[in-house]
Amino acid sequence: MEKAHCTAIVLAAGSGKRMNSATAKQYILLEGKPIIWYSLNAVEESQVIDDCILVASSDDIEYVQEEIVEKYGLQKVKAVVPGGKERYESVHNALQAIKDRIPTSKYVFIHDGARPFLTEKILLDTYRAVVEYKACVAAMPVKDTIKISDENGFIAQTPNRNLVWAVQTPQVFERDLITDSYEKLMSEIEELTKQGIAVTDDTFVAQMYAKIDVKLVEASYENIKITTPEDLKIAAGFLNK
Repeated sequence: MEKAHCTAIVLAAGSGKRMNSATAKQYILLEGKPIIWYSLNAVEESQVIDDCILVASSDDIEYVQEEIVEKYGLQKVKAVVPGGKERYESVHNALQAIKDRIPTSKYVFIHDGARPFLTEKILLDTYRAVVEYKACVAAMPVKDTIKISDENGFIAQTPNRNLVWAVQTPQVFERDLITDSYEKLMSEIEELTKQGIAVTDDTFVAQMYAKIDVKLVEASYENIKITTPEDLKIAAGFLNK
């Protein structure tokens, strides 16, 4: 079967708050290269991904275009678009860019720019899953026992560890499915916010508005998101193993 057209959205509009850094975490150097370079390079070299929309803070677009895209010769990045204050706004902006610029795109891979250990195997496995199920997400079974707390910080529930997964990215969808879902989300986001409903990932949006089951695809425990200074040390260890 001929491979369908696949577009990656790489999200790089976050800040460095939890990193305790004035530099946004995705631009911090990891073994000599910006963290964001690693996931973009995985996209660039992939046989699965055809092109990419990169999302950056509006203040960083010129820097990203010159010091990341052009400096490292990233040919698959078709546009650098401004992100929003919230993740869902950034994804929505990127989906609109795909709709306008890459109408042939069939599947969308939404990936955190702060996850530098994206591999071709993860991309291939999630591609195969999205073709079959229309929606999937990279994830790993948790190693620890998980506790659900009550509002006072006491244990309320202990879910079956065998059924608990830690969700990662990429989160992968049929383009029309996730685009339509985000359009519906944006029309209702004010009401959801008033109700205290947080939109933290794309599978939530797809399940809420497309009423679809999302397939969990086993990825890698190394597919970490760099959020704190400790994560930088772990990432350096992975690169130097």
